[in-house]
Amino acid sequence: MEEQDTQKPTLSYTELTDIIDLTLWSGQLLLQHGADSQRVEETVHRLGTALGCNWMDVFVSYSDIGVSAISGEGFRTKIRRVVRIGVNMTIVSAISRLSRRVESGELDRFQVRSELHRISTTPHHYNRWLVALMVGLACAAFSRLFGGDWTVFAITWLSAGTAMVARQELARRHFNALLVVVATAFVGGILASSATRIPGIAEPETALVSSVLLLVPGVPLINAVNDIVEGYVVVGIARGLIGAIISLAIALGLLMAMALTGISSL
Repeated sequence: MEEQDTQKPTLSYTELTDIIDLTLWSGQLLLQHGADSQRVEETVHRLGTALGCNWMDVFVSYSDIGVSAISGEGFRTKIRRVVRIGVNMTIVSAISRLSRRVESGELDRFQVRSELHRISTTPHHYNRWLVALMVGLACAAFSRLFGGDWTVFAITWLSAGTAMVARQELARRHFNALLVVVATAFVGGILASSATRIPGIAEPETALVSSVLLLVPGVPLINAVNDIVEGYVVVGIARGLIGAIISLAIALGLLMAMALTGISSL
């Protein structure tokens, strides 16, 4: 990062407090929606210095973000907890663009607050039924790649789509995230097991595997590798561990479904 800028006018206590709140809000949104640690640190630093701070020290952990905003001889330090982790790259890219606009002088801190509120309340581009339909289709396409026939394709589409609806409903009711994964894998596995009961179809077991692919923690695992490579070792290990636990939860849900339906192995 660039050296500390000592030529900027000193901010008042109120201005510094407002800026640190804005930068923490942006960092919290980034962490909540799937940004890696380096992106979070760079974006928060860029936003704070563009709004008038001489320097921003940023601390990123798996579930917390801390920021020290420095202006002249004064500074403010705050920590904010990240209570929900998900994936929404629309919000991540929107905040990155926002920081660039502030850096170019387009927005002041009052406009930044309005923009952050707009970004945080932006609805999803696609309705839940279309998401479930297309997620089911994606999983069904994998079943074909794995060697299943068109009957397996149809069963996987139905199973994965229904599992996605179950996942949406459980998440909307704020169930524990790992419990949601187990329940979703169980629903998908129960429905997909019907493929093994139909004689004469090719690779019926692929329906069971493909129906739970929607739960694979791709973004956390990729971010874990990125963080470790970029030097955020503790955060990377935490994200990798969470990804491993999610994988175990998928296996548990699928195992319960197989035990209930009497399938001995894949």
